[in-house]
Amino acid sequence: MAWLHPLRGRMSRLWDKGAPLDDRVLRFTAGDDHVLDERLVVADVRASIAHADMLHAQGLLTAADAAAIRAGLSALGAEHERGEWRIELADEDGQTALEKRLTARIGAAGERIHLGRSRNDQVLAAVRLYMREALQSLAAGAEAVAAALEGLGQRQGSIALPGYTHMQQAMPSTVALWAGGFAAELRDDADGLRAVGRRAGRNPLGSAAGYGTPGLPLDRSATTRTLGFEAIHEPVTAVQLSRGKAEAQLLFETTLLMQDLGRLAADLLLFYTREFAFVDLPDAFTTGSSIMPQKRNADVFELVRGRGASALACLTEALMLYAKLPSGYQRDLQLLKAPLFRGIDLAGESLGIMVPAIDALQFRAESVQIDPAVHAAGEAYALVVKEGIPFREAYRRIAARFTRTSK
Repeated sequence: MAWLHPLRGRMSRLWDKGAPLDDRVLRFTAGDDHVLDERLVVADVRASIAHADMLHAQGLLTAADAAAIRAGLSALGAEHERGEWRIELADEDGQTALEKRLTARIGAAGERIHLGRSRNDQVLAAVRLYMREALQSLAAGAEAVAAALEGLGQRQGSIALPGYTHMQQAMPSTVALWAGGFAAELRDDADGLRAVGRRAGRNPLGSAAGYGTPGLPLDRSATTRTLGFEAIHEPVTAVQLSRGKAEAQLLFETTLLMQDLGRLAADLLLFYTREFAFVDLPDAFTTGSSIMPQKRNADVFELVRGRGASALACLTEALMLYAKLPSGYQRDLQLLKAPLFRGIDLAGESLGIMVPAIDALQFRAESVQIDPAVHAAGEAYALVVKEGIPFREAYRRIAARFTRTSK
């Protein structure tokens, strides 16, 4: 097994001081960072260029070096987007990969980019920039599902449905009323996602390893403006204490979102059963059975429902990773990226499939069977209005009609 081989090797790392590193330590400590950081390259390039421009404005970097860094990073970012290079395990992480390739391309100027920063504030800036884009994308996705539900309500909203409590027909409803409730909650989920921007919108650059950059005249407000952050994250000692909070808040909101999608999916799965037969789905949105020729399965909705558990697992993992850590940076925090990215992905994929699935389904008015008893509460209200009696008396009169007697 590869992880048991006691190999030792020299690889260039940002922290390398000349001593050899056991390859097993590299594989274990780097973990999946070289894979996870692939999605952060664009954000890292953007933040690094802003940092270099700030160093130049503060007289800490020559105009020529700043220009070379800007051009080199821009080219590396474009090449990465085209798939021309990837982060390797030997790089350890995305930050090292960029600096190594930048230095190989432009020479000594590349070695000057790290002045006034640590990988701690560098990766956190990239993660927060990535999160801010993800939040907007997920919020837009939630709004799109809400719009699809509202479109369904416009197309078939007048179809009568029974409203259920305790899994029993209880009150009269319609497709428009049913769909509108889910649409409203999904728009609420979108608002909740956007609210995460308060924490994700604070600029960590300049906090370095958590205690600032003594003796360097950094301008943290400049990178804040350039990168579109709302505020400087200060004091510098608060930055590492904050790690995991914005991530967990995003995952909390995606968990709420996935629970709403799961409840919507649960309704549709019930409505799709032969016993209910309230809705039809085209074959393109159902799968078949390998043994039963007659089967068509609404697997999309089953998987959306099931992914609520995965969303909650991501949230729980993130919360537990930073719980009770001491102050300052701890390597445990590296592990936050995996549940964060997984939670973002599963929510985005679920939102993406729900829009065409909702557009494809059709309610079958002829199959909806409604118990006339669902109008009982309305009849009680009518008695109150007509006769002026207390609601409880009206309730008892109507209830007497439905009282079951045993013989």
